[in-house]
Formats: sequence, structure tokens, C-alpha cells
Amino acid sequence: MLNRPKEQVMTPTIKTISAKKLIGMHLIMSLVNNKTGELWSNFMPNRKEIANAIGADLYSLQVYKEDYFTLFNPAAEFEKWALTEVHDFDAVPQGMETFNLQGGLYAIFHYKGNPENGAEVFRYIFQEWLPQSGYRLDDRPHFEMLGDKYKNGSDDSEEEIWIPIK
Repeated sequence: MLNRPKEQVMTPTIKTISAKKLIGMHLIMSLVNNKTGELWSNFMPNRKEIANAIGADLYSLQVYKEDYFTLFNPAAEFEKWALTEVHDFDAVPQGMETFNLQGGLYAIFHYKGNPENGAEVFRYIFQEWLPQSGYRLDDRPHFEMLGDKYKNGSDDSEEEIWIPIK
């Protein structure tokens, strides 16, 4: 159970964003075979090589197959990316890749609490909020925006969870 009332923690802002250019790294993984730690361990020491970054925010982005949530299976694989936004793709550091994030409508949930409680947060979003919202899940990347208030492993951590909707 979430430590705070759902209304306080999990009332989203609905926003349309334009396309974004991102640079980073990715791995194929599943919830059962989670390689998130490995991905970020590879990305973080090299992120300073991204010369044309826009700000310091980081994107933890997931690309799911279209039927991922319909036929949910914790062993189903998806792409997970560690990224930062850039002005252009003119200088891509060795070992990194480009990612074009398509613009569109998102539900943005501000979450304060330990990132390890993610399963219950996402359960709330997909099983309670989304079915009652009047929106449907869109087939675009999902991501978490990790800003200066993100503290991995801390109950004081803050992040934004961006869910693509239509």
C-alpha cells in the first residue's frame, strides 16, 4: 500500500509533448530478468561525454510490444533505455545510440517515495487510474523523468512517471 493517500500522490497532469531527441544506451530485459542496474551502471559514467545535452534530467524509458499489457507476462521482454535529451544528433559518443521520442499525450504522475515501491505504483496506475480515467493506453514509449530530486533507494526520492495515453 502507498504511504500517502492516492489522491495526493497519484493525480496526474495531462500534457501533450513534442518530439524529443535523446541519446543513451539500452538493453533488452524483462521484469523477471531485470537488468536496470547494469544499464544505468554502464550509462552514468559515460553520460558526461554527451556534449549537446539539454539540461541534466535523465530518462528511464521503456519500449513495449503492442500487446505487452494485454497479454501481461513478467517474463515478456522489452527495451529499457537510459537517456538524456539533446539538441541534435551531431555528436553521438561511442557506445551510445540515438532515440527519437515521438510526441503525444501523456499522463504524468509525480511520485515521491522509494523507487523500489514501483510495482505498487504501476499497479495503481494501470489497474485503478487508467480504467477509470476515460483514457486508453497508447502504443508509444513509457518513461520516468529522473531530475535533481531523484535519489535511488531513498524514501525522499521524487520522479515523474509518464504514461502514453489517447
